[in-house]
Order: sequence, then C-alpha cells, then structure tokens
Amino acid sequence: MINIAILGFGVVGSGVAEVIKENSKSLSDKLQGQELNVKYILDKRTFPEHELGDRVTTDFDMIVNDPDIVMIVETMGGSHPAYEFTKRAIEAGKNVVTSNKEVVANFGTELLDLARENNVNYLFEASVGGGIPIIRPMWQCLAANEIESVTGILNGTTNFILTKMIDENMDFSEALKIAQSLGYAEANPAADVEGLDTCRKICILASLAFGNTISPDKVHCEGITEITLSDVSAADMLGYSIKLLGRAVKGDKNTYVITAPHLVSYENPMAGVNDVYNAITVCGNAVGDVMFYGRGAGKLPTASAVVADIVDIARECKKAITWTVAEKDPVCDYKEAKVRFFVRTDDKKANDLFPNCVFCTTDEGYAFITEENTESALCEALSKINVLSKIRVL
Repeated sequence: MINIAILGFGVVGSGVAEVIKENSKSLSDKLQGQELNVKYILDKRTFPEHELGDRVTTDFDMIVNDPDIVMIVETMGGSHPAYEFTKRAIEAGKNVVTSNKEVVANFGTELLDLARENNVNYLFEASVGGGIPIIRPMWQCLAANEIESVTGILNGTTNFILTKMIDENMDFSEALKIAQSLGYAEANPAADVEGLDTCRKICILASLAFGNTISPDKVHCEGITEITLSDVSAADMLGYSIKLLGRAVKGDKNTYVITAPHLVSYENPMAGVNDVYNAITVCGNAVGDVMFYGRGAGKLPTASAVVADIVDIARECKKAITWTVAEKDPVCDYKEAKVRFFVRTDDKKANDLFPNCVFCTTDEGYAFITEENTESALCEALSKINVLSKIRVL
C-alpha cells in the first residue's frame, strides 16, 4: 500500500482521486501489485457525498507528521499556502507532485534544491501542458540534445478565444463570454487573457531547457486583449493566423524569452492548433523540431499527468530535475532581440519608409510585415507613421 495525501480537492485534486480509482487495476500492475491509497485530503470544504469524504481534514500537521505518508500531491493553486506546505513536506522527507505552475515558476529552484538535499522528488509534469507530456520528454528523451528553442501555445482559454475570432468573426469580448459560459475562462480571466499563465509556463520550460532560473518577473508579457477582428482579417490576407505564444530562444550569451501574440504562418503546424488544444515545439541541435500536442488543461488530462508522476516516484524513479541561479540575469532585453512585425496602418508614408515590404490593402488602410531588425530599431521606424496595431511574427 502506497499512502498519499492530496492538498486541494478542486478540479485537479478530485480528478487525481478519480484516475486512481478508475485505473486502480492497471496502476497496481505497473507498481508490481502495490495499490495507491488516498489517506488524506486537505481542504477547507467538506465533501459528505463523496466516497472519500471521510478522508478530508483541515490539519496539515497531521498529514506532514504521518510516517505512513510517502507522497503529497499539491493541487491547491496559487502561491500561498501551497509553497509553504510544499516546503514543509519536502523538509519532512515527503515526495511532492504538483500541478501548480505558479509555485514551480516562482519557487522551483529553491524547492528542487531542497528536494535534492532531502533525497526526495519534486515533480511537476502537469504544471505546463496539462495532459501533454513535456517535462519528462524534455528531461529524459531529449537529454542528448542542446535545446535551442521552445515555443508553445500554452493556454487553452486564449487559444479558444482566438479560434472563435478567426473562424467565426467573433470579437474578443463576445468570444470571452462564451469561454466563460463553457467553464474555460474564470469570472476574472486576467491570468489567461493578459498572458500571465502562459508566461509562468514558458519560464518553467525555459528553466528546464537551458538550466538557469527564468523568473516570470523578468519576462516581457503581453496578452490578447488588444487583438481585433481587423488584425485577424489582415493576418489572414498575408497567410497567417494569430496565436498567443510563449517563446524561449537560447542565444550565445543570454536567452530571449517572451509571452505575446504572434502571427504564425499557415505552413506552420502550430497555426492549425485550435480551440482549447495546446502545442509545444522543442528544437534540439540533434533532433531538430519535435512537437507535442493535446489538451493543455481539464480535469482528467491534468490528473493523468499528476498520476504519472506519482507512479514514477512509486517505482523509485529518481528524476533529479535541476536548474540553477545564474550569476547574472540570463534573460536578454527583448527590445534588442531581432524580430519581424506585422503592422496595420492608415498612413501612406509607410510605403516610403518600408519600401522592401509587401503591402496588402485593408478596409482601414494597409497591412505589411517588416524586415527583420531589432525590436527597438523597428519601433523607432514605426514611430514615424500612424500605427493601428503591430504584432510580432514567428
């Protein structure tokens, strides 16, 4: 019997219990006859109708001091008290599995070091791609590679909204209301639509890929709230779709990391990733591009990734995932990175200022894609015309 505790019995936490119950036979087979047992559930609420309702407690001390508990599953969300509980659990010699991207992004370096010191695991497969396996493949399957870049559609809510705008000519506010009615977006959708969720996830992937802590507060972050149907239409004329991307590209001296809307060519498979689906492309110097695709959120897909980490630990598969704090900030100034911009303008001077660009005519004027240059240089040039909107191009 392998006794575990679940901290937080919301969507993901209850999904973990469901997966353990529904797949108990196959999980036992994978664990050489041992069974996973949810001994405690930590939550302020009670669940009298649930079959595990008698396992619910509000006393974390009882959990962390129980020698029978070898593993704690943290699905609380938010930084606090999830961080404090995780730290105490690791210090007590408990393995910890989490789906909490906020804690991993903000405190991952400390908690990974602490886990190594206490000879336990801190695993977080579910923190980035929900049900999409990405942490394990990057750490194990792509270990022979120097990772050169990671690019991802990492938030299903924003991808759903953009899909509605693109396919159904629906404006942002209307698409957001539908996302909220379907449960894809929260009543306060800021973390999704302003890019914060994607930013945390790309920071985790960049830290893993390049070995240095990438902190979300060092990364330029934009959301999709300013994207208009005029942008969608003009991008389509030029052969592009609009996606909110998290990007991390390793340079010679430092790393370019950004979260922002990008135009993605219809020739790129990522342009066809729609609705609540996510996709992550990892480029390795030996393997080239590999792409991971699937549902990036949801009760059972995310719970699937959590339980996979539980099984790895129960099999005594030590992951020893690490990244370190660099002597100086590894993230470069995004304004000095070379980019291309998609630009909409009603200013005829644009043709003279950007003579080598192909222009298309729109209802409001013109749209074009700039040649590559540093973002600061492009913004200086664009300051000389009236810009209706500008979006980076992948």
